[in-house]
Amino acid sequence: MSQELLNELISKSEELSTEERLQLIRYLSSHLQINDNSTPKPGRKWREIQGKATYPLVGEDAQEWVSRTRQEATENREQIIRNNYEN
Repeated sequence: MSQELLNELISKSEELSTEERLQLIRYLSSHLQINDNSTPKPGRKWREIQGKATYPLVGEDAQEWVSRTRQEATENREQIIRNNYEN
């Protein structure tokens, strides 16, 4: 669409009544929703990335990370409880 045509449509839309503008908006929005599927996004599968990351990903075994973070969470909760009890 040329810029001239777009400018002309905008100009003509200013001459419409409120109800006519709403009708135009409804038409345009429904038309956009229908044509939104014109460029489908490619689907991805987990198998496509299987094995792409090196092990261990961030330099730590997954089970060690889980155990460490659980222990840290327990220690933090206990510290909060102790602080609340002392106050």
